[in-house]
Amino acid sequence: MIRALIVDDEPPALGELRVLLNEAGDIDIVGEAGNAVEAIAAINRLQPEVVFLDIQMPRISGLEMLAMLDPAHAPRIVFLTAHDDYAVQAFEENAFDYLLKPVDPLRLGKTLQRLQRDRAPQDVGSLKSAHPLRQIPCAGQNRISLLRVEDVEYVASRASGVFVVGEDGKERFTELSLRTLEERTSMFQCHRQYLVNLDRIKELRFEEGGLGHILTLAGRSVPVSRRFLSVLKEKLGIG
Repeated sequence: MIRALIVDDEPPALGELRVLLNEAGDIDIVGEAGNAVEAIAAINRLQPEVVFLDIQMPRISGLEMLAMLDPAHAPRIVFLTAHDDYAVQAFEENAFDYLLKPVDPLRLGKTLQRLQRDRAPQDVGSLKSAHPLRQIPCAGQNRISLLRVEDVEYVASRASGVFVVGEDGKERFTELSLRTLEERTSMFQCHRQYLVNLDRIKELRFEEGGLGHILTLAGRSVPVSRRFLSVLKEKLGIG
């Protein structure tokens, strides 16, 4: 059976799609989500083969969400919308299929047949050309905050998750992986567990053993490993 996640901010639409998929058979609905941040978390946790994704959602659209997925673990995306205006853009973003609401059972059946025939691992190479991220979705209590990339000082990956630190010094949890943020933004990997915004660097300090650390404009310290130090010096124009 095909493992599927369904994502829609409107409960009635979510329920209708659930019924259609259950009636179609050969589909295992492993999860549901009502917004993009919930969906990204569910994809990372449940690893569905396909996501039926509403395009028009508040704060982060389905199209924007697609660019936030880790290419190494990206499922096939079947977009859902009440308007056909997004069809071209959806396929430009490497959508597997595009269904209009209300979903026609016969048309859905054709999509499921294609999914069954094409269950080989997805070629993620084309996903790496997705548009750069301008904002990073961060999860908070009962809310989603969007932090502009230019306002980020650094990103840290810890055992408890990935945290984005803005110029205000607050740490915000994000469901995006460090790899996704490296590939989708201009931030530089200065350490196995850190990305830094090059425009927010105030000083680069050198330590013994070829190590170093960065002092940001807000006065925070970010480690630099030996592996990345020489490349960072080149990017900063340091001889």
